[in-house]
Amino acid sequence: MSGDGQGSSHWFDDEAGPVVRPYAMTRGRTSHEVQHRLDLIAVVVTEPHVDDTEADPSLSPEHVDIVDLCRDTPQSVAELATELDLPVGVVRVLVGDLVDEELVHVTRPVPPAELVDESILRDVISGLRAL
Repeated sequence: MSGDGQGSSHWFDDEAGPVVRPYAMTRGRTSHEVQHRLDLIAVVVTEPHVDDTEADPSLSPEHVDIVDLCRDTPQSVAELATELDLPVGVVRVLVGDLVDEELVHVTRPVPPAELVDESILRDVISGLRAL
């Protein structure tokens, strides 16, 4: 056994770097009040008034990454989870925090059932041409 108390075999990969468990990122929370609106296709958009979030000590690096990713192009919850390599549940909690801080807002894509039927649009165009 070595002097560090861990023995001769390591339980982690030296190349992986520091490991932060998902529950540590969310401070043990598994859900958020706005989570009911945060399904995989919900789109996260950075608020226009948000400037530099890196200077805010109350935000974790993951919060800052989410704001930065959504600044130029709105991202879905699924895209954020993939880009940040985090579980969807963690991303939902972090996005909920950012909604509370009014740094981002969440929009929902229009469900297909609420889209205008293509045949109605064709009828409108035909009617306009007939005028």
